[in-house]
Amino acid sequence: LGAKKTIARISNTELLEKNDVDISLLGIEELISPEKLASDEIKLVISQAVFNDAFEFEDGALMTLGLKVQESAALIGKTVVEAAGILPEMHFFPIAIKRGEDTIIPRGDTIFEVGDRIIFMTTPGGDEELLKLSGQDNHEIKNIMILGGGKIGKRVAKELSESDLNVKLVESNKNKAQELADELSDCLVILGDGTNVELLEDEGIDQMDAFISVTGDSETNIMSCLMAKSKGIGKTIALVENIDYYKLSQISGIDTLINKKLLAANTIEKYVRRGEVVAVSQLSNMNAELLEFVVRKDSNICDKEIKDLIFPRSAIISGVIRDGEGLIVLGDFKLLENDRVVVCCLMDSIKEVEKFF
Repeated sequence: LGAKKTIARISNTELLEKNDVDISLLGIEELISPEKLASDEIKLVISQAVFNDAFEFEDGALMTLGLKVQESAALIGKTVVEAAGILPEMHFFPIAIKRGEDTIIPRGDTIFEVGDRIIFMTTPGGDEELLKLSGQDNHEIKNIMILGGGKIGKRVAKELSESDLNVKLVESNKNKAQELADELSDCLVILGDGTNVELLEDEGIDQMDAFISVTGDSETNIMSCLMAKSKGIGKTIALVENIDYYKLSQISGIDTLINKKLLAANTIEKYVRRGEVVAVSQLSNMNAELLEFVVRKDSNICDKEIKDLIFPRSAIISGVIRDGEGLIVLGDFKLLENDRVVVCCLMDSIKEVEKFF
């Protein structure tokens, strides 16, 4: 029919791992699996312990990490510039702040306040420095309980248990539970109703470091995570179908909400954006997006220092990947051809940002 780009959504993730099928012969350029995207997002969040809203660029050369600022944080009452002075060699930078209902793109004079939910861009090792300023203690996640043995729950349980983590998977369907037990040799599969608090208590929910609810019912996932939080679980992750539920993550205390549609949309969007966009991620519960661009030789941004760009105030260059190395950059940094530039911007400034690339 003349479509310039074709993308197919699949539910069978095994197709992504098979090399014997050339999808280009079918006229398909890309396969995406929302279930795999959700599983990968959950694993990434689990790997970051106290942090949320994790998103990787170039296999971790740059990464976003989100956290809620505690009263004990060294950041409180300080501007971005003052906070940078505490760790002059810091490998992270604040790129977005959720304060009440407002999304703020921080500037040098922005002051951090108690309760701010801040998204940081970091390079490898930056998470340790960030902990020093956040007022939070790092804690290793070792014991995990998963509610729901569907495609996502099965995939997450399999890969986490193979990473030497202790995983318990609760599934209410007897036949499915038996199949999971046969396939997941490193995971303890429990047959039972995951909404039964007594069952979860008997299975040691209070000893878990993380609780993941990925059943097919959003309300069940939310309520289960709230119950887990009441038991003192440090990290809770809920799968939700309705994007409107994202507002609950900040109000309710659930650490991370996963939405398959949003993850798939982020993946698809990079193929339909203008310019040289290679990655897109909408920040959860924020009116902001992360865009990754490749600098072309003839672009308006090539061979210029960041301070000389008339960039909209509602956008910020969050980091640069050059020759595979992630860099946190300041105003005197010159952008070169083939640099991969990550920009965080409010939704209403996206088109203006695209003009630079």
